[in-house]
Amino acid sequence: MSAVPEEVMKYVAAEKDSDPQETAEWLEALDGVLSFVGPKRAHYLIEKQIEFARVHGEHLPFSGNTPYINTIPVSEQAKNPGDQDIEHRIRSYTRWNALAMVLRASKNTNVGGHIASFASAATLYDVGYNHFWHAPSAQHGGDLVFVQGHSSPGIYSRAFLLGRLTEEQLDNFRQEVEGKGISSYPHPWLMPNFWQFPTVSMGLGPIMAIYQARFMRYLEARNIAKTTGRKVWAFLGDGETDEPESLGAIGMAGREKLDNLVFVINCNLQRLDGPVRGNGNIIKELESEFRGSAWNVIKVIWGSRWDSLFTRDKTGVLMRRMMEVVDGEYQTYKSESGAYVREHFFNTPELKALVEDWSDDDIWNLNRGGHDPHKIYAAFHAAQHNVGQPTVILAKTIKGYGMGRAGQAMNITHQQKKMQVDHLKKFRDQFRLPISDDEIGTIPYLKFEEGSKNLEYMRQHRLALGGYLPQRRMKADTSLEVPPLSTFRAMLRGSGEGREISTTMAFVRILSILLKDKSLGKRIVPIVPDESRTFGMEGLFRQIGIWNQEGQKYVPEDSDQLMFYKESMTGQILQEGINEAGGICDWIAAATSYSTHNEIMVPFYIFYSMFGFQRVGDLAWAAGDMRSRGFLLGGTAGRTTLNGEGLQHEDGHSLLWASSIPNCVSYDPTFGYELAVIIQDGLRRMLQDQQDVFYYLTVMNENYEHPGMPEGEYVSKHILKGMYLLRKSDVDKNAPRVQLLGAGTILNEVIAAAELLKSDWGVASDLWSVPSFTELAREGHAIQRQNLLNPLSAPKLSHVQTLLQNTEGPVIASTDYVRSLAEQIRAFVPRRYIVLGTDGFGRSDTREKLRHFFEVGRHWITVAALYALANEDTNNYKLVAKALQKYNLDPAKPNPITI
Repeated sequence: MSAVPEEVMKYVAAEKDSDPQETAEWLEALDGVLSFVGPKRAHYLIEKQIEFARVHGEHLPFSGNTPYINTIPVSEQAKNPGDQDIEHRIRSYTRWNALAMVLRASKNTNVGGHIASFASAATLYDVGYNHFWHAPSAQHGGDLVFVQGHSSPGIYSRAFLLGRLTEEQLDNFRQEVEGKGISSYPHPWLMPNFWQFPTVSMGLGPIMAIYQARFMRYLEARNIAKTTGRKVWAFLGDGETDEPESLGAIGMAGREKLDNLVFVINCNLQRLDGPVRGNGNIIKELESEFRGSAWNVIKVIWGSRWDSLFTRDKTGVLMRRMMEVVDGEYQTYKSESGAYVREHFFNTPELKALVEDWSDDDIWNLNRGGHDPHKIYAAFHAAQHNVGQPTVILAKTIKGYGMGRAGQAMNITHQQKKMQVDHLKKFRDQFRLPISDDEIGTIPYLKFEEGSKNLEYMRQHRLALGGYLPQRRMKADTSLEVPPLSTFRAMLRGSGEGREISTTMAFVRILSILLKDKSLGKRIVPIVPDESRTFGMEGLFRQIGIWNQEGQKYVPEDSDQLMFYKESMTGQILQEGINEAGGICDWIAAATSYSTHNEIMVPFYIFYSMFGFQRVGDLAWAAGDMRSRGFLLGGTAGRTTLNGEGLQHEDGHSLLWASSIPNCVSYDPTFGYELAVIIQDGLRRMLQDQQDVFYYLTVMNENYEHPGMPEGEYVSKHILKGMYLLRKSDVDKNAPRVQLLGAGTILNEVIAAAELLKSDWGVASDLWSVPSFTELAREGHAIQRQNLLNPLSAPKLSHVQTLLQNTEGPVIASTDYVRSLAEQIRAFVPRRYIVLGTDGFGRSDTREKLRHFFEVGRHWITVAALYALANEDTNNYKLVAKALQKYNLDPAKPNPITI
């Protein structure tokens, strides 16, 4: 064999190599392939050799890392077609206005703001807005862009340059109470025609983006919307990837081959207080994570000014140096100077020789890939055209880029809200901004003149992409017709004498009716984590199927059964496995489809109530922010209904979680007719009237007989208000009387207590069903406020006051939830009010024993009523003691809250 070229021999580490000559010959062969055929062929040959070795018993470990250089070679970069002078000027103005907005707000108020995040990401957004991201139009359904929350000033700044926002709005950044300002971060609730997605609760944007991308596939597969060619772009920070939600679903995205999804991770190497991986390298770590999850990984590490140095480097010494430097050092380099970088990065004779003819300024100007529009354009272009995989772009940037000694690459930079005039002048000079020394202290906003080539360039590029972004559709173009309440007549009639069902079973029957509806049927989206059989929904497997874009490639084990497990490319159920976060992200994607796709969908997500709000409360709050519409159903709800499961399964507080979200309407129904009334009216509000509300309904697994709906036009209206008269006592009107309130499954205990009060003690009990203490409380507080603000008008009464004002006796409320739920209406109850609830940790036992333990069973309700009567008029506490003895209720029983 001919002599191995010297250039190849330099890659052979002889001191670690048992046969350096053989190694050199292999490398020479590889060099020949690279030189004459290209890197793709070389990669193929290497992969075949690894495969061959593994087949023959050499189990080589997988490496998820490639060299610390750009993924896309210079020779394969797509050319950026933009006018770079104009785009640089647009970008510079955008940077300045973003900075000015925060500085002016901090100067005049204490509301704060963030500068550094957008400073690092400005070029990433600029390239996207100029060349890639489509707005909804007749030709394109529009891309979905999840903006990194702390970058909001830059998005506002661009909108200002385009004339979409005014100077007054910028000056009222983070000052919204008087209606003149703009929100701190992306909040659709506060800016409903601008922001699409709330993202600043870190980690939520990435996981929601993944499920939005998959739901687009669902809509296409079910022939509801054309989504081909549309993409979801999610921006996040490298520090944000430490949130479990950020990376928790990337395996699903890879498995589902979501090539309509692009993550752009702004790797500025800093979290909020300092380095992300000071002792390591976050880009290497993320590359391995995503590559191992079957993503297409594009690294944009070094800018174009490094290209000539890579050309000079014939031995790979520069690449090896890049691999060994940790992020803490990279951060320090960009907070220092060119001389510092020469001394500490180019720290060997070979490295120094690469830059010996370069000035310190030349070295300082070596740019990172995330600030180079050419490298970014090439990466975005590759992501746009990639097929078969989701793409992640790892863009290396500098936090606080351009802020100099005021914060560039410094640990303090995230909290930086002020800059001295000298630092502003340096920023101005670096970005060549037309601001004089005399006016710079006022931090003026910059705008392009109408008709200027810069402004026309911005508008023309957005026009070519369909229009302005961000933008949000507030209502679907077409509302949906909702079936009348009579459609659910089977529920209204009750379960039938002697026939027992649970409210979960009642819900499944309602869902089945809706699935058959000609107008709504195909728009129903049933969602479960992995509990279909628990909730009695397995019958839907065969009826409508579980959606899987690859269909079912196997014969299910239960294929010979009536209700076999069926996956289908046109299936309707979304089943997420043991994954509540994924389930609610599915639900959010469907619940916002009216806005993102102009298609109203009706998602019903049913889950173990204990693992709903408690586990994914932040996502539920985000759902409220983004004006979601749909139904959440807490299955096996209540502290005592899920017998046998224990502390971590038994829910006594999810309704309180729900009450904390202003546009979440929550109910705890007892009977099938209540559930039917609530769901039908919810459909009307969300689908027909297009109100921005969503519903949380509790459903139980306890079987009991369901009566028919009481007569009277008022009943359905009162159910929706949250309270109605179920039954007035027929005991002699001169008998002592109490008002018994109940909800959910405990209403049955209240009904039983009324019988005990009548038969054992001669007490009359009027029975009230209270499907929603929360709705009663909200209405009551609204009435209170109205009376406060209109002192000269006749005071109005709340629904609770109206119903109870002409009744007699104390009021006793009992639920399967903590007392705080029913305590919400205390201010509106006109007489003595006693509340029973399930405060404390749950535990495993029978329902009867659990209700005794938590003191919400029929005997405890009876004693509470007698005690309330004794307190009011009779002063007959001996009767209470007698009842305790009769029902074997031990006064020394431990308090359930403390054990």
